[in-house]
Amino acid sequence: MIEEMVEKRDADVTIFFYNPNIHPRAEYELRKRENEKYAAKLGVPFIDADYDPDNWYKRARGMEFDPERGDRCTMCFDMRIERAALYAHEWGLDAIATTNSTSRWKDEVQVDDSGRRAAAKYPKLQYLDDDWKTDAMTSRKYVINADNSFYKQEYCGCSFSLRDNNYARAKEGLPSIKPASGDVYSDPLADSAEESPEVVDDFFRNAPAFAAEIRETYRGRRRSEQASQRENNW
Repeated sequence: MIEEMVEKRDADVTIFFYNPNIHPRAEYELRKRENEKYAAKLGVPFIDADYDPDNWYKRARGMEFDPERGDRCTMCFDMRIERAALYAHEWGLDAIATTNSTSRWKDEVQVDDSGRRAAAKYPKLQYLDDDWKTDAMTSRKYVINADNSFYKQEYCGCSFSLRDNNYARAKEGLPSIKPASGDVYSDPLADSAEESPEVVDDFFRNAPAFAAEIRETYRGRRRSEQASQRENNW
C-alpha cells in the first residue's frame, strides 16, 4: 500500500504508528522498528504515537473472548484509526488509510467502516477505501516482505489473539508462539500460500465454535493487573 502511494501515486505519505493493542512490549517494539526502517527506506516521515495498552484494555473489557473479526476487533480498529484521523486533522492532512485493509486475515468491510467513521468526524478528511487486496497488489506485498526480510507476525498482536493462537497450537501439538522471535518472510510464493484465501476461509469457518471453546476453557481467569507491562496470566 505505502509503496503504491509513494511510487505510483506520488502521494505525500506519513506513516502514523499507533498500536496500543500489541502485546507484549517486545513484540510492539520489533514491529515498530520495522516500520521505522521501511519509512526511512522510502523517505517518508514516521510518527511514533504513544503506547498506551492500559487504555486499550479498558476499552476491551467485556470482549476478552470475542472471536477474530468480532466486536473487539471493531473497537480496536476504531481506537487506532480515530487517533490517526485526529493527527491528520491537526496537521492538515487530507486523507487517511490503514494497512489493516491489505491483510487477508482482516475483514475489509469491518476495517473500512471504522475508517469512514473516523474520517467523518473531521471536515474535508477522506478515508481511502480503495481495494488494496487485488491479486497484483497482494503478490507485490509478499515480494516486498521477502525483499526486506520482514518479521513474520504469527498473531494479530493483542494478548487475546496470542492466547487463542497458542491454545490452538497446543491442540495440534505445535510449540507456542514466542513473541518477537519468529521467522521472517523469505519466499513470496510459499509465504502467500501460508495465508491463502482457502486457509483464511477455513480458519473463520471454525471461528464461532472455537471462540465458544475458548470462553469455556478460560472461564474465571482474568488478565493480571500488570499484564500490559509484564506477561498475562491466561
